[in-house]
Amino acid sequence: MRFHLTIYLFSFLLTSVVVSSCKTKPEEKDTAETTNKPNIVLIFADDLGYGDLGVYGATEWKTPNLDQLAADGVRFTQFYVPHAVCSASRAALLTGTYANRLEIFGALDHIATHGLNPDETTIAEMLKANGYATGMVGKWHLGHLPTFLPTEQGFDSYYGLPYSNDMWPHHPEAKDYYPPLPLYRNTAVIDTLDDQSMLTTNYTEEAIKFIEKSKDEPFFLYLAHSMTHVPLFVSDKFKGKSEQGLYGDVMMEVDWSVGQVRKKLEDLGLAENTIIIFTSDNGPWLSYGGHAGLTGGLKEGKGTSWDGGIREPGIFVWPNHFPAGKIEKQAAMTIDILPTLAEITGSKLPELAIDGRSILPILEGKAIEPKPYFAYYNRNELQAVIYGKWKMVFPHTYRSIPEGTEMRNDGIPVKYQMLKLDNAELFDLSIDPNETSDVSDSNPEIVSKLIQFADEARADMGDALTESDGKGLRKHGRLE
Repeated sequence: MRFHLTIYLFSFLLTSVVVSSCKTKPEEKDTAETTNKPNIVLIFADDLGYGDLGVYGATEWKTPNLDQLAADGVRFTQFYVPHAVCSASRAALLTGTYANRLEIFGALDHIATHGLNPDETTIAEMLKANGYATGMVGKWHLGHLPTFLPTEQGFDSYYGLPYSNDMWPHHPEAKDYYPPLPLYRNTAVIDTLDDQSMLTTNYTEEAIKFIEKSKDEPFFLYLAHSMTHVPLFVSDKFKGKSEQGLYGDVMMEVDWSVGQVRKKLEDLGLAENTIIIFTSDNGPWLSYGGHAGLTGGLKEGKGTSWDGGIREPGIFVWPNHFPAGKIEKQAAMTIDILPTLAEITGSKLPELAIDGRSILPILEGKAIEPKPYFAYYNRNELQAVIYGKWKMVFPHTYRSIPEGTEMRNDGIPVKYQMLKLDNAELFDLSIDPNETSDVSDSNPEIVSKLIQFADEARADMGDALTESDGKGLRKHGRLE
């Protein structure tokens, strides 16, 4: 590691002087009995594909800990993120709200002067107000300036990177654009990274320390791994362990990390009263070839609203509450996590409107009425609506790997081509998960229903594709 802290410390000190947070602090932890409240561990991978776990079809590397996690709880086969890109996906996860409603788009970098609005309520703030200790380890990506860091968004502690691990001077397509990659503890830059091989290990150790520190009170741990986002790095203990190569090695180390967290919970006698959730922010970055994950046969990948870009593993475990070994086919989305945790813990929902709903009945093995879910991308384009087994994709332009392209396995991406979908298409995902056969003509009533849902979303959140202005939009946080 080389230390390049001067520019970061100067920027931090300067910004701290001229900017004060407008965050209204959550109320202090109440004095009510908290011993029966479940602990919550939310593990969020990066660019992990639907097919990257053994239980979801991976064969060239092993994920025994994640496979066991699935065996011990509920495994969704139709679990979605609403946005196939980093910052937007994370904003939606933590607020239970579509990120385009919050004016969070794309992937914020080191020159961004905005972030998640302090007026929004995160899962951490919601739980902190209900007596929870809150800690975050890993990739944040919702604003790197002091006003927007995790400790200003409800987390008692933070250790990790403020944005993606490829936003550094060694980026293969943007050399010298990014400054040294900063590693934070709370609000201070404690190092800059030239080598990321110990990142997953260090995240895991920090997560375990938080669990140990918080073992006597209910806690919420948000462990947001930087892997399997490129550039791929793995520690010596997993180097060369998979049949596939570096990506497989990295997946095995992420799996190991999950195992270490579970072991610590078991050793401390906390496993029975801890909810564990595992998912990822979007699908694999396919242009990186052998350094990208698997879609499990789904169409396209990261940066698209086809299912390869937005369908993710979704695993929920809570011993003696959620059925073990349950394969769940009902559709759900990451925006549902906040309201679900609110119902479980008896926490107060955010005052501002959210878009998710509690899926606790599904997790308890019950069927509930489907609801429409929307996939937004490319700032505010409504590209798809999902309703149960049905998915309608609207005309838009998307990226794809040109047919016949020779893929690489060295961390250098190939070039995308842009394709245009000229007409809306309807898919029955229960028999056509790869989105190959348009069934619009034979299902006019479904087409009409999904168009109605889309029109309602456009009136509420807007849609750049139809030049619609939404009435329910809110502003991101910005330095004035």
